[in-house]
Parts: sequence; structure tokens; C-alpha cells
Amino acid sequence: MINKLYEKIKRFIVDNYKFLIALLVINLLFWVQLPYVIYAPGGAIDLSDRISVEDGYESDGKLQMAYVTMVKGSIPFLLASYIIPNWDIVPKSDVTYDNETLEQTIQMDKIDLQASQDCAVISAFNLANEEIEITDYHNTVTYIADEAQTDLELLDEIISVDDKKVESIDDYKEIVNDHQEGDILTLKVKRDEKEQEVKIKVYNTEYGLKTGIMFTTTYDYETKKEVKLKTKSSESGPSGGLMSALSIYDALVEEDLTKGKNIIGTGTIDEFGNIGQIGGVKYKLIGAVKNDAEVFIVPEENYEEAKKVATENNYDIIIITDKNLSGIVSQLKALS
Repeated sequence: MINKLYEKIKRFIVDNYKFLIALLVINLLFWVQLPYVIYAPGGAIDLSDRISVEDGYESDGKLQMAYVTMVKGSIPFLLASYIIPNWDIVPKSDVTYDNETLEQTIQMDKIDLQASQDCAVISAFNLANEEIEITDYHNTVTYIADEAQTDLELLDEIISVDDKKVESIDDYKEIVNDHQEGDILTLKVKRDEKEQEVKIKVYNTEYGLKTGIMFTTTYDYETKKEVKLKTKSSESGPSGGLMSALSIYDALVEEDLTKGKNIIGTGTIDEFGNIGQIGGVKYKLIGAVKNDAEVFIVPEENYEEAKKVATENNYDIIIITDKNLSGIVSQLKALS
């Protein structure tokens, strides 16, 4: 019995060895990763499926979050990018910091995603004059420059600097600016759920005193109206903050911001409602148009690029921008 099975397998391999070798080579081509990624037009996520507010108002239209498709640089996909329009090859070094792997960058982006959601809730509730109380904050290290002289590690949570509590990046900058070049700061951090002390050196640059780190602040908060935000494990980054804030605000107020329109947009947001620059606006706008957007929202820093792409492709779409959430809300209310 075993001999017969062996003979059948052997005969199959002999008769189909060219096909099997080709199949193996194709699989290897997909597994081998070159130091590039591919940016491609993405799509849009309907936030009514992701965000719910207790006793919230419903809208006739849609508020959607634009996203970019990013593909790892395997050989078949790189070859396809020379044929498929708007598939652009980008060196991996352009999307990762020097001391990070791509996987670490994705992990940092997930922290940025959480921060953007927290800021979306805080800014929307404040604009809608709804009660919200910030109960705690967490400052997580998301970047360490090569020139930084420190034993900090990525994902350390900064609790204090020289025994002074740090609530924000502005607090940290103020402490650094109170020192001189060469001074050593003592930071209390939480690492792997344990508190410990680390050191960092202050150095001078053309932009002033620096220590060579960045951190992202996430918040704990309490609201009278419960807010639920759903995300997928594949999602990351802060660029959905603005649209999340708009969706939450729209549910908190009686007036329908959408007026029945399909509105897609992108932009970061902080706890004060300030809108920040994003990357990949070209791919997000193309994806928005493919998803039948009537209005596209972008940060001011990305507005000219978005207008250029719309003009070059003869897109019939309204593009609006502002520096703050309140300005976007005013423009949406003014649309007929």
C-alpha cells in the first residue's frame, strides 16, 4: 500500500516537475521583501459603522475616513507598479525612522491611532459643549533620534522629568529649555509595567535645546454620553482623527452636518481641535472620488496638493480646509 502511494507521488512529481518548480519560484518571489513599499489609492471607511454615541443623532449622508493602501515590496508587486496607474514605489527608509523596523513603525502608528481617537472625542465634546473630564494621560516614547544620548527605549511611558510631572510635549519642552547644553535629565518611566529611572542628555541645535526624543500622549476620560470607537487590527496612524471628531460632533448636535452628502476626508487632530498635516493625500483623494465623494476635507498644509490632483484629473468635487475643527464645521454648515 505504502509502496503504491510512493510510486504515485513519484510519478506525479516527475510528470509535473516544471509546474511545481514554477509554483515554488512564484511563492518565493512573493515572500522575498525588497527595501521598498508601494503606495496605492485606498478607499473610505464609513464612520457610522465604527463610531456610536449614546443617544446620538443620525445623519442622512455619510462621513467617511479616507485611507491609503500600502503594499510591501515583494518582486511581483514592484513589477506590477510599473503597469498599474498611481501605484508608486517608495523606499522603506522614507516611511520608517533610521532606528526602527517597519514593524516598529506600525506599532508606533497604532499608538498614534489611539491618541487621535482620544483627541477626536475630547475636541468634539468640547465643541459641542458636552461634558467631558480628562482623568489621566500617558506619554509614550515613539521616536528616539540617533544623536540622542539616553537609555530610554521605544514604548517607555514618561511619568516625570527631574521629579516634575509631564502632562504634554509642551511641558517637556519647557523643562528642557530651563536647562543648558550638556545637562543630564532624570526621567521616571514605566517600562514593562515597572517604574524605573533613566537619563537623557540635553544638546543644542540650530532650532534650540533638544534631547532627541518624541512621545505621543493618549488620554483616559469620562463622559456622560458613552462613545464607542471600533477599529480593525490592520488600521494604524493618526490621520483619521479629524473625520472621527466630525462624526462624533455630528452625533452630539441636532443639526445634520452632512445634508445628505457623501463626505470623505483626512487629517490629524489634537485635543484642542487643531488640524494637522497628513501624508498620501493624492492616494486618498483618488480613493475618495472612486467612492463617489461629493466633498473632500484636507488639512491646510495638504490643500494645494489636493487641488492640483483634482484639477489634473478633472474631478468634480468640493475640497474644503481649515486649521481647526470649528472652521470645518462652519464650512459644512454653509454648504447647500
